[in-house]
Amino acid sequence: MQALLSKYNFLFDFGRYLIMMKHAFGRPEKFSMYWKETMRQMNDIGVGSLIIVCLISIFIGAVAAIQFAYQLDGQLVPRYYIGYIVRDLALIELSPTISCLVLAGKVGSNMAAEIGGMRQKEHIDAMEVMGVNTAAYLISTKLIAALVVIPMLVTFSAFVANIGGFLATVPTGIITSDEYTQGLRSFFVPYNVFMMYVKAVVFAYLLTTVSCYQGYFVQGGSIELGQASTRAVVYSSILILLADYLIAVLLTG
Repeated sequence: MQALLSKYNFLFDFGRYLIMMKHAFGRPEKFSMYWKETMRQMNDIGVGSLIIVCLISIFIGAVAAIQFAYQLDGQLVPRYYIGYIVRDLALIELSPTISCLVLAGKVGSNMAAEIGGMRQKEHIDAMEVMGVNTAAYLISTKLIAALVVIPMLVTFSAFVANIGGFLATVPTGIITSDEYTQGLRSFFVPYNVFMMYVKAVVFAYLLTTVSCYQGYFVQGGSIELGQASTRAVVYSSILILLADYLIAVLLTG
């Protein structure tokens, strides 16, 4: 019985999610209003997340470089491979996945709380009475902003991760600056950059729409709003990891 209810709840939520997304792509009532909201969301998502993404990326690159330097110690593999490994690891996996998981916790929970608070205070109902397509105004603006800004943050993350690897290995004398630079320039495959952007776009879509869904249909009081924010982070993180695996299978198979 419990399994049947769980299956019913999943189908109900999935159907309601699809209906919400259908309304979210409706025609804007006033383009200037949507433009201002999209710009505000770009500022909140991009500028507001820049410091945390930068901090995480530096340590991602630094730890990856130190770990691979330790594993390659005493081996016949050239030391410049450290730069090559850090570069590709940041491009293919660490920068898009780790950055978007962090953004799911920071940006996703904020979206769910913002929209959920508007639902509880009946702001959404008031907007609908005035003839505003609330799904489009509240969700499509956030989605467009995320699809534009999050790939930029991932690009910045990959760049900073390579700097972190440099700072962890060159000043400490593990390898020279020329060796690290040689590694960054060796065996470069442009297809890896394409994979990074595919992951960034897919992850941005998932964390934005799932978080908005949790906030848009929240019911109850502050406890339910907190639960909705938690579900937004958990569900979007799980979907990001699942999508990461599927993209890796599809694009590298």
